[in-house]
Amino acid sequence: MSSDLRGRIRNDLKSAMLRRDALSVSTLRMIAAKLKDADIAARPQGIEAIPDAEIVALLRGMVKSRRDSEAQYRHGNRPDLADREAGEIAIIETYLPQTLSGAALDAAIETAIAASGATGPKDMGKVIAALKAAQGPALDMAAAAAAVKARLAASWACRSIFSTSCATARRWPRSSAVVCGSSAAGATR
Repeated sequence: MSSDLRGRIRNDLKSAMLRRDALSVSTLRMIAAKLKDADIAARPQGIEAIPDAEIVALLRGMVKSRRDSEAQYRHGNRPDLADREAGEIAIIETYLPQTLSGAALDAAIETAIAASGATGPKDMGKVIAALKAAQGPALDMAAAAAAVKARLAASWACRSIFSTSCATARRWPRSSAVVCGSSAAGATR
């Protein structure tokens, strides 16, 4: 039971060994070791080899930890180690699927908000669950969570400011234009 991603990593490791590319060999061996550890941890549940979705999550975790290390090395004035971490990130990212960003992420968030019926920041979990179910591995959870949080907070702020019970909207109608991005003239009329 071998996945396409596992086979690709194994084949790339062999070709990197033939090319004598030390950075690629060490990075791919690290990936293979992490996969083996994850497979061993999954055996008590009766899973022989973890599926591709879990492999992608494992690789995203590896990239995240290397980004943190790279930042610390740069802060500590160790550009040699930071460059090595950046090289490992580039190699690992070749095995990750293209992630949603920009307009595609915004459209997916809008669809998830509509599907989950979210009305404010308290419904963030519902929206994230709908996004994860719809988009799967193409979703960078850190970026998606930040975008969902901002979108839900903005929609909640607009509703609360324009509600008739909101004292702020009655006292300072122009402040609602700044929060919601609408014109001041349209907000007061």
